[in-house]
Amino acid sequence: MDVWTGGRAVVELLKAERVRHIFGIVGATFLDVLDTLYDDPSVEYINVRHEQAAAFMADGLARVTDRPGVCLVTSGPGATNLITGVAAAHVAHSPVIVLVGGIALDHYQKDAFQEFDLVSMFRPVTKLAIQINKAARIPELLRAALRTAMSGRPGPVFVEIPRDVLNDKLPSTAALAPESYRVVHPQPPHADAVRVAARRLRLAERPLLLVGGGATRAGATELVVQLSDRHAIPMITAYSRNDAVPNAHPLYLGPLGRAGAPEAAAACRRADLILVVGSRLGQFTTHFDDRYLRPGTALIQIDIDSRDIGRYYPVELGIQADARETCQALLSALAQDAVPEVRASWRQEAEMLRAQRHARLAAEASLGAKPMKPQRVYAELRRVLPPETIVTLDAGAAPAYGYDRLHFARPRTFLTPLDLGGLGFAFPAALGAKLGRPEAPVLAVHGDGGYLMNAQELETAVRHNIAAVTIVMNNNCWGSEKAYQKHFYSGRYIGCDIGNPRYDQFARLFGAAGFYVEHPDQVGDAVKAALSAGTPAVIEIPIDPDEFPTPVAAVRRPD
Repeated sequence: MDVWTGGRAVVELLKAERVRHIFGIVGATFLDVLDTLYDDPSVEYINVRHEQAAAFMADGLARVTDRPGVCLVTSGPGATNLITGVAAAHVAHSPVIVLVGGIALDHYQKDAFQEFDLVSMFRPVTKLAIQINKAARIPELLRAALRTAMSGRPGPVFVEIPRDVLNDKLPSTAALAPESYRVVHPQPPHADAVRVAARRLRLAERPLLLVGGGATRAGATELVVQLSDRHAIPMITAYSRNDAVPNAHPLYLGPLGRAGAPEAAAACRRADLILVVGSRLGQFTTHFDDRYLRPGTALIQIDIDSRDIGRYYPVELGIQADARETCQALLSALAQDAVPEVRASWRQEAEMLRAQRHARLAAEASLGAKPMKPQRVYAELRRVLPPETIVTLDAGAAPAYGYDRLHFARPRTFLTPLDLGGLGFAFPAALGAKLGRPEAPVLAVHGDGGYLMNAQELETAVRHNIAAVTIVMNNNCWGSEKAYQKHFYSGRYIGCDIGNPRYDQFARLFGAAGFYVEHPDQVGDAVKAALSAGTPAVIEIPIDPDEFPTPVAAVRRPD
C-alpha cells in the first residue's frame, strides 16, 4: 500500500483544486509540505517578505481566477501576521485557504514556543477554522475546508495542522475531482419567485438594476446586460463592484455609494423598483439611510445567502438563489414582453444622466495644475489602459477618486479592500492577480502611505519576475485623516504629514523599473512604458497635498 506524509496529502489535495501557487514565508513547522513541492514543479511556493502580503496575494489570485488562493505559514507570529489580509478576504467573500503549520501536538497547553489558540483567533474572519490533529483525517477535513471556502457565498477558511501531523504517514488516497465533494451546480430560483419578479418588472415604470459582487461570482454579467438591453433597465453597481457590468454600456450610470457617481445616486432616488443582483446593500453602498434608497422604492433582492436578504432594507421580494440562474429565469419569463411605452422617458432620463457623467469626467482631463490633481491622473488612465487591465485600488484619499473614475470592460478586473478599508492591499493583491492571470496587464494604484506598508514585496516581485505595475500618488500625508481634520477640526492637522523616498529610485534599488512623472501629459507614456517593460515597475506621481475627497460624514452633518 502506498503511503503519503501529511505534507504530501496537503499538496495533492490542493492540486486537485487547480492550485498552482502557494504564498508564505518558509517555516520549520511545515517543511514536509515544502519538501514535497521540491519534487513537484506544478505548484510554486512564492516566498514573500511579510505574511500579511501573502494573504493579500492569495486574495488577489482568488478574486481574478475563482480558484482557491492559498497561503502557508508557520505558527505564532507567522499566523498572526496574516490576520489583516484574511479579514480583507472575509469581507470580499474571497476563497482564501489559510494553512498553518502548528506546533507539535504534545506541546499544546504547555505555554510552548509560539503556542497560541489560533483557531479561536481566526474564527471571526473565516467561514471555518479548524485544527487537524491526525494525519489520516487530512483528506477528509481539508476537503471540508475547501468545500466551505468555495460553496455558497465563498470566503476564507483556516486550517492548522501540527508539524508532527504533517510529518506523519497516512494511506495515499485516490484523487477526487472537486465536484465529487462539493456542489458545482448553482442553486436555481423558485419558480413562484420568478413569476412574481417578472410580473413586478412588467409593471415598473422606472426600474433599475443594482449589480453587486454576487453577479460577478456567478458569472451573470452577460445576462444582466441582456436584461438591461431587452427591457430598458438602467444599471448601476454596488460599492467596489464597478466591473460587474461593462462600463461602456449606454445604460450604465456608474457606481453607487461611497466615492461613487452622483448620477448613479440620482437614478437610485428616481427608481420605483430596484432589482438588486448579488449585493448585500451594505454601508458603503447605501450608507444605511435613505439618501439613495427611498422608503417608497420597491426592492427585489437576489442573493445566494438568505441571511442578507432584507437585512438592511425591507424587500418586496427576496430570492435566495444563484444570480446567473435567476437572471436567466427572468429573461425566459419576460421573453415575449415588449418594452412598455411608459419606460421610454425613463430611458431618456438615464441617457441624460450618463451624458452628464461623461461630461463631468471629460472636463477633468483638462486639469493642468501642478502638483497634479488625482482626478487628472485617472483621466489619463482611462485613456491609455487596455480594456483587459486588472486594477487593484488601495484604501486612502488619492485612490478614493478612482471609484468613480476608472472604467472597466470585463468582470474580475477591479479589486479593492472593500469594507475593511485596509491600507497596503493593492500592491500585493496585484502580484497575486498577475500570477493568476499572467496574460493580463495588472496595475496597482496606491497613495504614498499605503504603498510603504507592503513595499518590501518589490523584492518578491523582482525575484519571481511578477510584472505588475504600481502607481504611487504621493501627497506626503495621510489624506483621508487630513480631510476629517479639515472638516471637523478647523484644519488643526496633527499626525497627518509624513515623509517619503523617491519611489522611482526606491524601485530601481530593488531591481524594478522606476518612473517619475510631474506633468499630466507624461502620465500616459509612463504607464505604457511600465506595462510593456516586462518587469515590476513603479510610477511615482506627486499630487496636490490639499486635494482630497470630502468625508461622507461632512456631507451629511447638520449645519
